[in-house]
Amino acid sequence: MLERLALHRPELRAWAMYDWALSAVQTTVMVAVFPIFFIQVAGANAGPTTAGQWWAISNGIAVAIVALLSPLLGAIADVAAVKKKLLAAWTATGAAGCAALYFVERGDLLLASALFVVVAIAASAAVVFYDALLPHLASPREVDRVSSAAFAIGYFGGGVLLAINLAMIAKPAAFGLGAGTIAVRLSFVSVAVWWVLFSIPLFRRVPEPPRRLESDEEMGQSVARVAFRRVVETFRELRTYKQAFLMLVAFVLYNDGIVTVQRMATAYGTELGIARESLIAAILIVQFVGVPATFLFGALAGRIGARRAIVLGLAVYFGISVLAYFMKTATHFYILATLVGLVQGGTQALSRSLFATLIPSYKSGEFFGFYSVFSKFAGIFGPFLFAALIGATGSSRTAILSVTLFFFAGGLLLMFVNVEEGARNARAAEEATRSA
Repeated sequence: MLERLALHRPELRAWAMYDWALSAVQTTVMVAVFPIFFIQVAGANAGPTTAGQWWAISNGIAVAIVALLSPLLGAIADVAAVKKKLLAAWTATGAAGCAALYFVERGDLLLASALFVVVAIAASAAVVFYDALLPHLASPREVDRVSSAAFAIGYFGGGVLLAINLAMIAKPAAFGLGAGTIAVRLSFVSVAVWWVLFSIPLFRRVPEPPRRLESDEEMGQSVARVAFRRVVETFRELRTYKQAFLMLVAFVLYNDGIVTVQRMATAYGTELGIARESLIAAILIVQFVGVPATFLFGALAGRIGARRAIVLGLAVYFGISVLAYFMKTATHFYILATLVGLVQGGTQALSRSLFATLIPSYKSGEFFGFYSVFSKFAGIFGPFLFAALIGATGSSRTAILSVTLFFFAGGLLLMFVNVEEGARNARAAEEATRSA
């Protein structure tokens, strides 16, 4: 069974557990509990519409900063062979930021925004180094299933903690807690503990990929200098790996839609007057539907290919955005959550594995640094467009409908990616480096 799930080696299971750890940040802080807390508590003095704009802008600022840092961080990790050390540093920073959210009180909109930006930057930067380990652990035949398995495990882990937090928020007395926001604020502390605790298997079991210098000249140069030069070279090399570059451009478009749905859904539901408990319950639906659905997407990719499976998921997302425009009740939100759970993990897991097959593994940190840049730019346009349309129309309905443009354009461009050609070029580059 473990072999069928691509979790048959200890290092693969340890790597996948980091998804379990990090998904708690995604569910509780990015998507479910904190967005509602941000609008209803931190933004209580500003009103839901203004607070929603602050939330969108905070997301945009965070991803813009990470987009600027990611290529250099990835190059440093490759040059100095410190992927795990940098992953640990960002994990510690993000966990500290989550714990600090405990101190946000009613009306603390600026403090909430600042801490959220820290957490979002740390989580996004950590993903750069986590993803960069994948090509070193999984073979080309395993990579789709390994990536999908990790996402599925992440869904389950994030869902488990969110369920605990939901129970704690709904029945604080059962946990020995008083009234007010104490249960909600303690849920942020629980994310910090969860993130650190379940990161330990990766740091114990996953080996650090060796340093690969491309010339004798690099031996005598500083890490920062070599890393900066490699960033420039890797950017130029993207033109050589045409299929990887085309995939990244498509990814920018469709992932912008995915990220916008993830980060704005609960704020949108809150604006429509859907109860907090219903919104969080919908996120639980996404998590637990996502576990088997993501495994199935990995199997589907084995039959029809990762590219076609992603396009199928984007078609479902297009329909979700249209249906969301007409959403009015909690029942509608539950239906949409089920649909999101069916495709969210699969499309993102297969995007990661598809890109991994189109790049040489010895430069995984650098290329995944640019993958992060493209994914973070994907997270800039959607939230800012969302905020602009809220300001122009006074409602989020038009904003949620506009997301369909990202899914249509990204899916159309992805159909032009020649996966076989891209994989051949990447493997040829690896062979050339070994021969040299």
